[in-house]
Amino acid sequence: MQPFEQFPSHRLAEIRWVLTDVDDTLTTGPRLPAATYEAIERLHDAGYRVIPVTAAPAGWCDLMCRMWPVAAVIGENGGLCFRYNRAAALTERRYWAPDAERSRDGARLAQLAEKIRRGVAGCEVSADQRWRETTLAFRNPGPPTCDLIVAHLAQAGARTAVNSMWVLGWFAGFDKLVMTRRMMRELFALDIEHDRGAFVFVGDGMNDEPMFGFFPNAVGVAGVRNYVDRMATPPHWVTRGGGGRGFVEIADALLQKRHLAQAPRP
Repeated sequence: MQPFEQFPSHRLAEIRWVLTDVDDTLTTGPRLPAATYEAIERLHDAGYRVIPVTAAPAGWCDLMCRMWPVAAVIGENGGLCFRYNRAAALTERRYWAPDAERSRDGARLAQLAEKIRRGVAGCEVSADQRWRETTLAFRNPGPPTCDLIVAHLAQAGARTAVNSMWVLGWFAGFDKLVMTRRMMRELFALDIEHDRGAFVFVGDGMNDEPMFGFFPNAVGVAGVRNYVDRMATPPHWVTRGGGGRGFVEIADALLQKRHLAQAPRP
């Protein structure tokens, strides 16, 4: 990984979309700092389209798409995408899987949650948000319990992802990248295969690895160094600061480049 301050200036000028993880990328610990939210506001006001791409549950995503200056929110590690229509005051909700499949998988996940809860000491289904539609989330207790939960999920045929907050399991074929590809095409008529240079992705953890591997402008905030030895495809760049401070570094660089590009010539 290279220091973000060495990011090529001409590539900054091409970026129009800012895709970002949330937990430990926008947040610092459990909090969203004022400077981070202000950075999102400044990007929005300058014409950038910001889209959180997160493992957070549907309830959190509903709040973010309504209250934050963002173009959409991809949540539950790719299981859903919410977009708020401010003119109509309505939230458009899209899902990776159709209703019947989500209902079937939800029942399977509920049964699996109870089985794992009984079989793994110290295991706890996450209680931070009851509105979760496409994934099963356990509180991440750290190793070795975390590893046991992952093993049980995988044994049952579930896909898994782990971040600092949750151990996730699901049965459908989504992840952050495949849902980003679909939503950019369906909501914004963009093919990310042919326009990768227009995007920067910012993340920090193992479940961001598909995005790190796909986007040439992928940047990890400093906390990514805690996981990079377990990644086959780490980000190309890394910020000095961790969490929200790292995101602000990226926003400042983009906005400074935009300001210079728009400044009148003498």
